[in-house]
Amino acid sequence: MPSLSLIVITKNEEAAIARCLGSVAFADEIIVVDSGSTDRTVEIARGLGARVTVTADWPGFGAQKNRALDLAQSDWVLSLDADEWIDPQFIAGIRQAIADPAAPDAYRTSRRSRFCGRVVNHCGWSPDYVVRLFRRGRARFSDDLVHERLVVDGAVGKIDALIDHDSIESWADAEDKIERYSIAAGQQIAARGRKSSALRALLHGWGAFVKTLVFRAGFLDGATGWQVARYNRLYTEAKWRRAAELAAAAKRAR
Repeated sequence: MPSLSLIVITKNEEAAIARCLGSVAFADEIIVVDSGSTDRTVEIARGLGARVTVTADWPGFGAQKNRALDLAQSDWVLSLDADEWIDPQFIAGIRQAIADPAAPDAYRTSRRSRFCGRVVNHCGWSPDYVVRLFRRGRARFSDDLVHERLVVDGAVGKIDALIDHDSIESWADAEDKIERYSIAAGQQIAARGRKSSALRALLHGWGAFVKTLVFRAGFLDGATGWQVARYNRLYTEAKWRRAAELAAAAKRAR
């Protein structure tokens, strides 16, 4: 039977990490790379049998996930975020998939996301297919600071499994993620030479709101769809505003 490594990156995830790691307890090894948690994340992960590495720096999501991947030793790797987990009914299917002699190099699976505890069925969040299960040595994460993706060198199949995702737990959580993610996203925008300004940021933000609520049928999710659209607006506006600030600072420094 081929072996499986679970890899997870963390920072202050004590409320979610046990659910995540426990859902893949059947893995041959569990690897957690932590970027300086100040809560009980590391203690909980080690208590569940994870091999934990704590890093002194934060290179961005893609590079940090590649650090975790480099520590994996199994034939196959499953990558989850700390706020994701696998339903027990899909465990047998995952085992069968990696045991198949004709298995592709990676599998994509469906992901079901929640906003403040409610499943989001539209808004561009669903249907949502992500590649998370792959042969070690056949895939790497992009080096993006945020919104990284898995780049697979080979064939990608589909597996009948579901990743559950508590994307946003509360509006306070939403505000925290807007603050943290927009910094990295703004840096990426500026690094790519994209022009921005306060007006452009405002237009991008409201464009994201309309796209989410109307063109991606967020209105069908009712109040939850409205909240997701609002979140997307605030996040999009924040990242473009930060890009403008960085560009202005660079111009002053010349």
